[in-house]
Amino acid sequence: MRPNIVSEAGVQTRLAQWWEGLPFLTSAVVFVCTTIYLVCLLAGYDSFYEICFLPSAVISRFQVYRIFTAILFHGSLLHVLFNMMALVPLGSELERIMGSVRLLYIIIMLATTNALLHLLIALLVAYNPIKPFEYLMHECAIGFSGILFSMIVIETSLSGQQYRSVFGLFNVPAKWYAWILLVVFQLVMSNVSLLGHLCGILSGFAYSYGLFNFLIPGPSFYSKIEASSLLSTCVRRPKFILCTGGNPSAFIPTYSSQGTTSSGLFSGNLWRNLSSWIPQRETSSQATQDGHIFPGRGRTLGSAQGRQLSDGRQTVNNTVAAGAEIPVHHQDYVASEEEIQKLVSMGFERTQVEVALAAADGDINVAVEILSQQG
Repeated sequence: MRPNIVSEAGVQTRLAQWWEGLPFLTSAVVFVCTTIYLVCLLAGYDSFYEICFLPSAVISRFQVYRIFTAILFHGSLLHVLFNMMALVPLGSELERIMGSVRLLYIIIMLATTNALLHLLIALLVAYNPIKPFEYLMHECAIGFSGILFSMIVIETSLSGQQYRSVFGLFNVPAKWYAWILLVVFQLVMSNVSLLGHLCGILSGFAYSYGLFNFLIPGPSFYSKIEASSLLSTCVRRPKFILCTGGNPSAFIPTYSSQGTTSSGLFSGNLWRNLSSWIPQRETSSQATQDGHIFPGRGRTLGSAQGRQLSDGRQTVNNTVAAGAEIPVHHQDYVASEEEIQKLVSMGFERTQVEVALAAADGDINVAVEILSQQG
């Protein structure tokens, strides 16, 4: 009996450590969605037609609450299980890049834009003069998967990888990754919302290409929320990732938003911005230059490691600004003890810190990026 007890305790310890390693917002969404499903299961509640995203109900009865209730409820155990398993690596990766408050805002924005696109497409298809398909107006969509497809597009754009693996079976060009997943899920799984997943992909590309930049507030907005007394308990938790000190712009840059500081929709050539919604990024000399935005081999799902401050709190990974060049290494640079200790306190080894600081000519932000790629 003794070995079994030890083994069981080891599993519980590993699960506890895994849970504590999840960023604050990601673990909160997993907890909320799972709890809601279990409460519905125990209470025998299955009237999902009342809370799902139903275009006809949103328009005729103005039930806008469905935009948010639909993403929190799930129809079955496998439904909530698969969605939360997908959220853990995706949400953890993006939360470490963006910060907890900023990711929450992005999720709310994506939920809203997904719903608006869903309504628009359903109306166009249902009432087109050629061959109307009114069933889309009465399709009941539920689950977090629409947001997940948006996250897949955003994370793929941020990773900088040229190819992605589909369930570990085969590699596909990164620009088609989300579209191939859309087709695969539609073929192998029944009763899934094609329109809900499609709208998630479209919103993800719209965000990645800067079309939503005019909807995203500046860094001071997130700082004020983090400083609010209402969130003081959450902010003090080690799992909470601060936005302060992260990317200096209000939005996370992508390849196509190089040098952009305002709305991608209302700046420059309108047709060029609209056509950029479709993924057409090919490897070229321009792509090589754009690679400076996210130097290195890029991040895979769930591979980013949140760095710890001296008080144990995680802080968002700094992203190199668009077009920034890594300084040329000068042999005569000697890192100061203060700079070394600052990076060592983040969890990096002293020897690697000294090498990275020398390679970055003392630029701590660039040194952090170099150390992250090595890790």
